[in-house]
Amino acid sequence: MGLVKVVGQDRDMTTWFRTYYQDEDLWLYFEADDESWTARQVEVRGKDSRPVVAASLAEVLHLRDHADLAAMCRYERQYGVLAEGPMDGWQDQPQAAEISAEEFEQLWAEARRTLGDSG
Repeated sequence: MGLVKVVGQDRDMTTWFRTYYQDEDLWLYFEADDESWTARQVEVRGKDSRPVVAASLAEVLHLRDHADLAAMCRYERQYGVLAEGPMDGWQDQPQAAEISAEEFEQLWAEARRTLGDSG
């Protein structure tokens, strides 16, 4: 039930934040609702600043409900896989920080351009 709620989220309850995954040299950027569920996610490689994920829960749910498994696989190959479950505790992750909605939107737009052109 929590997944459906995110799609119609109230922007006033949204949090944008980033963390760093050192083992993979990845910056992870999230847009999360008031229950800490990921609505959109961007991952950027540290070494070359190339986006490798730009996935949206709304798109995933739409594909789940209106398309077939092949369409979902194509989406995941092109835009990556969205984090599952609530993002509780993100504040304790390495280099975690809240970011502005504007910063997230800029990263999202660039990642979608890059990954959209690569697919």
